[in-house]
Amino acid sequence: MSFEDDEESLEHTLLVVREVAVFKIPPRSTSGGYKCGEWLQTSKIWSGRLRVVSCKDRCVIRLEDPNSAELFAACFVLPGQRESCVEPVLDSSRYFVLKIEDGTGKHAFIGLGFNERNEAFDFNVALSDHDKYVRREQDKEVGGSPVLKFGMNRSRLLSE
Repeated sequence: MSFEDDEESLEHTLLVVREVAVFKIPPRSTSGGYKCGEWLQTSKIWSGRLRVVSCKDRCVIRLEDPNSAELFAACFVLPGQRESCVEPVLDSSRYFVLKIEDGTGKHAFIGLGFNERNEAFDFNVALSDHDKYVRREQDKEVGGSPVLKFGMNRSRLLSE
């Protein structure tokens, strides 16, 4: 194993949010999507720290206790499957629905809420940046992007 292989398998923390809230959510009532207004008032089940961590093409949203770093839940975002793992709600820019898994194939959906709109924006940006990184790496493996030539054709002359 080379140093380069070691470096590629390192985890990179893309985002840390000190406090988020997690909600128990009812089953989706329509195919249109979730609404946080249906579960905000009495359904809060946990609050703690959120970390978005990437390792190669894998991205994990970790919900952790801020003092002990004990894992409460994890959402695994695989390449090309972001929409099925992280879904924005219809009625707020600060809330999302996460698909969490226990490692045995069982999964559940939970509500995730940010205190500030800019934290939710940063969360979206971190996930988008990871998607772009994965696409660039896949393009490199396939052969890369076509070479763009910006030089002028010799037959064209510039006149004053």
